[in-house]
Amino acid sequence: QAQLVESGGGSVQTGSSLKLSCVASGIIFSNYAMGWFRQAPGKAREFVAAISWTGVGTYVADAFNGRFTISRKNAESTVFLQMNRLSEDDTAVYYCTADAGGAMGPTMGDYWGQGTQVTVSS
Repeated sequence: QAQLVESGGGSVQTGSSLKLSCVASGIIFSNYAMGWFRQAPGKAREFVAAISWTGVGTYVADAFNGRFTISRKNAESTVFLQMNRLSEDDTAVYYCTADAGGAMGPTMGDYWGQGTQVTVSS
């Protein structure tokens, strides 16, 4: 049974950085494209970034380009999201997702984690 577990969230100040992690089990990790979404209070879930099976291809949504970076370590079945220059608008629950078909973008997602809370305050 597939399981994705996020970690690394927390409460930080504006301008800070955070690195989220997502560890996968129950799947052949290297066969899946991986992605991150987020959902802020009262808003729809939005796509943040995705990375291909090998890690060579990445796609970061325009709103986050230049601040957020996605990476993965297949040997550790882990995907990361490095977030820099955080603002209060980045406050949200961040979700990890895995896609067996290799889709990378807003429609991806066969399996989902439970999310990790990121709170940014001034």
